[in-house]
Amino acid sequence: MENKVHISTMRKMLDAPDPVTLCIWTKSGEIQTWKNCVSLRADLRTGTRNIKMLDSSQIRKVRDVCIFRINGLEVFL
Repeated sequence: MENKVHISTMRKMLDAPDPVTLCIWTKSGEIQTWKNCVSLRADLRTGTRNIKMLDSSQIRKVRDVCIFRINGLEVFL
């Protein structure tokens, strides 16, 4: 259990201002790694959040359940 965090802990980590590294599943089933990114805004009703990648200033929307790793820690429900 030392390499795993609950999804509620992941949400707290994303709400902090510190940059994180995320591994996500895309709609097409592809796995992407987003490095050096922060969460701008979260919508708990829809379970989505806006993520800003600090290196490129690109902003993307992702569902919380599609994030399966944060800072090398596996996320479980």
